[in-house]
Amino acid sequence: MFQTGFDTLLDLALSEDLGPGDITTEPLVAASHEGYGEIVAKEELVLAGLDVACRVFEKLDDAVRLSRPLADGVVVQPGQTVLTIEGALRVLLAGERTALNFLQHLSGIATQARRYVDAMAHTSTRLVDTRKTTPGLRALEKYAVRVGGADNHRMGLYDGVLIKDNHIAAAGGVDTAVTQVRQHVSHLVKIEVEAADLDQVREALAAGADVIMLDNMDLDAIKAAVTLIKGQALVEVSGGVVYENLAALAATGVDLISVGALTHSARAVDLSMRIKKCD
Repeated sequence: MFQTGFDTLLDLALSEDLGPGDITTEPLVAASHEGYGEIVAKEELVLAGLDVACRVFEKLDDAVRLSRPLADGVVVQPGQTVLTIEGALRVLLAGERTALNFLQHLSGIATQARRYVDAMAHTSTRLVDTRKTTPGLRALEKYAVRVGGADNHRMGLYDGVLIKDNHIAAAGGVDTAVTQVRQHVSHLVKIEVEAADLDQVREALAAGADVIMLDNMDLDAIKAAVTLIKGQALVEVSGGVVYENLAALAATGVDLISVGALTHSARAVDLSMRIKKCD
């Protein structure tokens, strides 16, 4: 999973924590002291971000020795070790918090995604994320979503067309918006249109939208929209989606449900690092 392009992000994360140096560790630990560390789960979770955590320690010292008994995507039980680190004790202490910050955050997203996916596993509806991500962390967060078993929506404004209410207002109507966009994108690019009611669903269908996003519609309106669309376009539900109504929304027969909470509201899971000095 890890890409060299993330090195800049990790450099920034380490720099904001270490600054010019660790003024607690340096007086207490000699540069020659060796240490051993274990990152251990303290709750059940879906693991994500091991490559990132490993890279944190490698950037501090490429001689560090890492062992991964588990892999991303595994359901981890409390007490299980997910990563061991051996090397300079100063390096273990310097990288501990940064590595844990990434690992806890990404595993939290993967854990939440898995929970949501399981709630609608009896249907063929796919769960997707949104662009509601932490600035600078989008690629990592969307990776964690995939690890959890959900899918990605577009990565950004550059790789997928989504005509929303403000675009429609700016263009002067759904048909005009779809026509103008279609003239400027490849024939391989699908066009998605947001609809707030059944009239807008009809407009999107007439304009030839490939995907219609039902925005903040209630359950009855969603069922009516699915019947109206009749497979002429993919149907996505967005807005007002919570864990408690996932199963009911999926049961309407929609193709996709997008949930911003997968990334913007996932709780960091509980992982800790135990470190000891080696003789």
